[in-house]
Amino acid sequence: MAAPSASLVAAVLAHSGRLEKEDLGTRIARLSRRVEELKGEVCNMINKKYNEFLPSMQSAEDLVSQVDSLCSNIDLLKSRIENEFDTAVKDYKTALLEKKYVAAAFHLEKARSSLKTLESRKGFELKVLKALGTELTVQTQNMLYHLGEEWRQMVLWKLPSSKEISGAETVLQMELRLCTMPPKEDQVTGPPVASVLQAFAVLGELHTRLKHFGQLLLKYILKPLIAYPSLRPLLEEQPDTAILRFESAEPNLEHPSPVEVFDKIRLVLEALHKHLLSVSLSECGEDDKNSKVILSEVLGDMIWEEMCDCLIQECLVYSIPASSKKLVQYIEVIKSTEEFEKSLKNMGFLKGDATDLLKYARNVNSHFANKKCQDVIVAARNLMTSEIHNTVKITPDSSIAIPKLPDPGSGDHLKTQKASKTPPNELIHLENETGLSKHTYSMPCCRISVSVEKLMELAYQTLLEATTSTDQCCIQLFYSVRNIFHLFYDVVPTYHKENLQKLPQLAAIHHNNCMYIAHHLLTLGHQFRYRLANILYDGAATFVDLVPGFRRLGMECFLAQMRVQKGEILERLSSAKNFSNMDNEENYSAANKATRQLLHQLKRLGKVWQDVLPVNIYCKAMGTLLNTALSEIISRITALEDISAEDADRLHALGRTMLEEGPLVFTPLLDENKNEKYQEEVPVYVQKWMMFKELMMVLQASLQDIVDRWADGKGPLAAEFSPTEVKSLIRALFQNTERRAAALAKIK
Repeated sequence: MAAPSASLVAAVLAHSGRLEKEDLGTRIARLSRRVEELKGEVCNMINKKYNEFLPSMQSAEDLVSQVDSLCSNIDLLKSRIENEFDTAVKDYKTALLEKKYVAAAFHLEKARSSLKTLESRKGFELKVLKALGTELTVQTQNMLYHLGEEWRQMVLWKLPSSKEISGAETVLQMELRLCTMPPKEDQVTGPPVASVLQAFAVLGELHTRLKHFGQLLLKYILKPLIAYPSLRPLLEEQPDTAILRFESAEPNLEHPSPVEVFDKIRLVLEALHKHLLSVSLSECGEDDKNSKVILSEVLGDMIWEEMCDCLIQECLVYSIPASSKKLVQYIEVIKSTEEFEKSLKNMGFLKGDATDLLKYARNVNSHFANKKCQDVIVAARNLMTSEIHNTVKITPDSSIAIPKLPDPGSGDHLKTQKASKTPPNELIHLENETGLSKHTYSMPCCRISVSVEKLMELAYQTLLEATTSTDQCCIQLFYSVRNIFHLFYDVVPTYHKENLQKLPQLAAIHHNNCMYIAHHLLTLGHQFRYRLANILYDGAATFVDLVPGFRRLGMECFLAQMRVQKGEILERLSSAKNFSNMDNEENYSAANKATRQLLHQLKRLGKVWQDVLPVNIYCKAMGTLLNTALSEIISRITALEDISAEDADRLHALGRTMLEEGPLVFTPLLDENKNEKYQEEVPVYVQKWMMFKELMMVLQASLQDIVDRWADGKGPLAAEFSPTEVKSLIRALFQNTERRAAALAKIK
C-alpha cells in the first residue's frame, strides 16, 4: 500500500493544530534574523552617509569662513590704499613742493610702511600692489634727486683737475664752500642743512652721503695737510658762506710737525662741526632718543681709522727722536696728541678711550728703540757698501772717538739699579798698579778704511745711547750693534768680492779692517758691561766670540791675494827656460826678462802695500813672496846636470841682481831712510836667502873653496845644502877629474 502524500499529512497535522505552532516559531526566528540584518544595513547606511556628508559640510563651512575673511581683507586693503597709502603719498607730494623735506620723507616712509604691511599679508600678491611699489620707488628717487641738488648747493666742492694728487701744488686748487644762511620764513628755497640731512636719515641715505663726503674730505683736505708741511688751511667766514681752502707757506721742517698738523686738522674739523655737523638727527624721523644719531660721530667713525693711520705713517713716525736725549722733549708731542683727541671727542668726532694714535705716541720708547736700531743698521750698511780705498792712518797714539763714560760708581746718567754695578777696584786701578805702557794693547801702524773707522764709532755711540735708555731699548740697541758686525761679516766680502780678488791694496786694507774690528771687539763689551741693563750685566754683554771670525775673515782674504801673487811669480819664472843653457842668448834673455819682471812685481807690491800693512805683516808678506821666487830659482839651478863656465857666470849675474835688488822691495815705510833696517833684516823674513847666497858662491867658487865652505859638514854651505845637493852641484860645474873625485870624497 502506498505511503500517504505530503499534503495529506500536512492536512492531517494542520487539522490537529500541531503544524501551526511549528510554523510560527520558524517565522519568528526568521523575522528576528531579518530585523538584525536590517539594523546592520541601516547602521552601514547611516555611517556611509555621514562619512561623506560631514567633510563636505566642514569644507563648506571653511570656505564660507575664508570668503568672509577675504571680504574683510578686501575692505581693509581698500581702506589702507584709500585712507593711508594714498593720503601719505598726497601729503608727501605737497610737502615736497613746499620743500619741507623732513615731512616729505616722513610721509614717504609712512607710505612705504603701509605698503610693506599690505605685502606681508598672505594672498595679497596683487598687481595693484606691484604698481604701488613702483610708484613708491619712483617718488623716492625723485626726492633723493631733489635732496642731492640741495646738498650740492650747501656743500660745494671745487676739486683739482687731476684726480691723482702728485704734490702740494695739486691740492692748492681745492675749495670747499659751506652754505650757512638759514631760510627766511616766507622762503621755500634754501632749507637749512639739518633739514636735508634729516631727510636723508629718514630715507636711510645719510650714511651713504656722509661716506662720500668723508672720502673727499680725506683725499683732498686731511691727508694733504698731514703729508705736506707747506700747506696751510685758510677759513674764510662770510655772512652766508664758509669757505675752506689752502695756502702755501715755506715749511720749517722736511717732515710735518705733529703739533702743527694737529692744529691744522683741528681747524678744519671745527669749521665742519660749526657749519655742517653740529646737529643730532633721528634716523626714523621721530623724536626718539634711542634713534638719535650725531653727525660728527658718524663721520668720525668713517674717517678716523684711515686718518689715524695716515697721521702715524706720515707724521708721528718722523717725529720719533733720533737720540735718547731728545726723548724728554717728546712729552710735548704726547700732550699735543692728548689735547687733539680731547678736542675731537668734545666735537663728537671721536668716542671711547685712548686710540691707536695716542697709544703710538705714548709708546715712544719702543718706537725710539726700533727707529734707532733701524737707523743704525741702515747707516752701517751704507758704510759697508762705500769705497774701501778711502783710508785713514792708525797709529798707537791714535784713538777712536770713544765716548767719555762716567765713573761706574758715580751713578751719572745711570739708573739706580745700575749704579751699584761697580767693577772691582783691582780692575779699575789695574793700569796704575802694573805700570803697563799706554801702547800695550794698541793697534800697530797701518791704514784702515774711513768707513770702518766710522762704523766702529757708530758702534760705540750706539752703545753709549744704550746706557741712557730703558732696559728694553738698551737690549735692542746692544743686539743691533752685534748685528752690525754680523752684517759686516756677510756683506763686505760679498759686495766687494771682485775688487778684493783683483786689487792687492784693497785686500790689504780689508785685512787691516778686519783686524781693527777684532781688536776693538776684544774690549768693547767690557767697556760698557757695568752700564747696560741687568740682563746684559753678567757676561752677556760681550763681543769676544766674534773676534776669531773677524781675524779669519781678514787672513783668508789676504792669503787668497798672496796665492794670486805667488801664482804670478811662478808663471813668470816658468818662462826662464829652466835657467839652462845660459850660453844661448835667447835662453839668457828669457831668464833675465823673467827675473826683471819678478823684481818689478815685488817692487810694485811693495809700493801698493807701503804704509798700508803693519810693518811686521808687510815684511812677512814680502819675504814670503821673495822666498817663493828664490826657492823656485834654487830648485831649477840645482836640478841642472851640466853647467858650463859661461852658464855659471850668467847664472851668477842673474843671482847677483836678485841679491842686490831683492832687499830693495822691503819698503814698508814712506821715509826711505827708515827702510834700511828692514832691508838689512832680509834673512829674517826670507827663509831661502842664505841658501841662495851660498848657491851664488858655489857658481863662482873653486873646488877647494867649496870644500872649505863645507868644512866637514860644519861650514855655512853645509848649513844650507845637503851632501847630495852639494855633490850634484860639483858634478854639474866641474869635469870628472881626480881633483873632483877628491872633493866629492870630502863632502859627507
